[in-house]
Amino acid sequence: MAVAATSYEHIAIDENGVPQIVGANTKVVEVVVHMRASGISAEQLAVELPHLTPAQIHSAMAYYWDHKDELDADVARRREYAERMRREMGQPPIVGKLRQQGLI
Repeated sequence: MAVAATSYEHIAIDENGVPQIVGANTKVVEVVVHMRASGISAEQLAVELPHLTPAQIHSAMAYYWDHKDELDADVARRREYAERMRREMGQPPIVGKLRQQGLI
């Protein structure tokens, strides 16, 4: 995978222009979404995602704040794509079965 160095020690940009945490196979946007969804601190996130160090998480968040508009747009695109796929695919058969059984 070809990457370009950044001024962020733990962040590199992959060949598709996506900021990644070096050596972790984790996108910066994934860390951002996880932190937003859970409302936890970087230190707590390091406990939940033990493959990331606090330094990697803080570097990802520093990158996010310096590129907020771009990454927020990426999050919005991902959310729209997920919602479109959810609508197109409809309800999974298992959901109907569970409802019939009164389990959900």
